[in-house]
Amino acid sequence: MRGDDRVLSHAEVVALIERQTLVFYDDGESRFSVGGAYSYTYAGSGTAFGQYEIDPDGMVCIAYRNGFERCDRYVQNGARIVMLTQKGERFPLRPLTDD
Repeated sequence: MRGDDRVLSHAEVVALIERQTLVFYDDGESRFSVGGAYSYTYAGSGTAFGQYEIDPDGMVCIAYRNGFERCDRYVQNGARIVMLTQKGERFPLRPLTDD
């Protein structure tokens, strides 16, 4: 985390991801569906499927069908929302649109 990151609360994460598609600047898309279903579509091609849960502290954990698991945290940095991975990678989200 960076000094100017503000961790999103559980309620803020729920509002951000549930029933939403988050788009990253590499055009990858995370889709969080009803009942905990999750998919990530890579830019170009390919989709990974799994199930997600939101921990009480706002951490989002995903169990992929292939057995891989990871947890991510969402932070606000200025006007931007950023996903932080367990490895410390930062992936800013494109602003949500009302399509």
